Amino acid sequence: MTEPIHSFFSLISNMDRNLALEFVRVTEAAAIAAAEWTGRGDGKAADQAAVNEMRQRFHQIDFHGEVVIGEGEKDEAPELYVGEKLGTGNGVELDIAVDPLECTDSVANGRPNAIAVIATGAKGTLLKVPDMYMEKVACGPGAKGAIDLKLSPAENIERVAKRLGKDMCDMVVLVLDRPRHEQLIKDIRCTGARVRLITDGDVAGAIAPSLSDSGIDMLLGIGASTEAVLASAAIKCLGGDFQAKLAPKNAEQHERLHKLGITDIFKILTLDDLAKGQDLTFTATGVIDGPLLKGVRYTSNHCVTHSVVMRVKSGTVRFLETHHKLSS
Repeated sequence: MTEPIHSFFSLISNMDRNLALEFVRVTEAAAIAAAEWTGRGDGKAADQAAVNEMRQRFHQIDFHGEVVIGEGEKDEAPELYVGEKLGTGNGVELDIAVDPLECTDSVANGRPNAIAVIATGAKGTLLKVPDMYMEKVACGPGAKGAIDLKLSPAENIERVAKRLGKDMCDMVVLVLDRPRHEQLIKDIRCTGARVRLITDGDVAGAIAPSLSDSGIDMLLGIGASTEAVLASAAIKCLGGDFQAKLAPKNAEQHERLHKLGITDIFKILTLDDLAKGQDLTFTATGVIDGPLLKGVRYTSNHCVTHSVVMRVKSGTVRFLETHHKLSS
């Protein structure tokens, strides 16, 4: 396996260089395991394969981690559940946000935009919330400060368009293709803006406006809380902007929030609420091609992975192509 270790030397200050390299290996292993299930119609098997590999790799690393947002509660997810301890227990204490396979259905059906992804932060820096829906709005660095979830979709689009110096008809807004977004899509179209629908994947979707060559200006809509925390670390590094608001759907979810001490349930959460400070990293490996990363590629004797490592403190973004020799 060829790994460009030198590319990590400027990446680390408070965290050991080898630790960052190990986190890439975690997402690589999960992505390779999930990719074997591409197009086979079994999303649960793909997700379980990614979970197994990710968890096994985590426990080989010298650090003291805790999953603060991930697969779900312990009774729902026996592995990588919220509160699970990761690592050997030796070394730095870290919060972990994790999605072993974002876009499970995409892998099952061979559709694009699937990644294995983790975000890390110093203890107490990543928002600890149950797995539930959130309202979201994201934009890139050119419109930072223009978005506000208190405003209507039309007002947000207009404000971002003004910052970007674009006509409304040239704005492209990314939305998850869900029945709950039927009215939102109509509202966006009424502004004259274009809608880009995706079947899954609003981690990459929220990051896309911060990538200069993505062709996406904004993300709007409702998605999962795990994806919001994960995306926040990357968006913070890239200089974009993001807001979210919890959207509990029943009394049980309200109660879970109160148990965590979250009393202002409808507070608009900024990047600093979701991922505090600068000591944050974002690591992802592509499973199937998407706006952020290429997926796993196979040759006769190798598979090739494409990963990204971002660090907020230094603002570094490293793209890595790694060749893994296949077992004979």
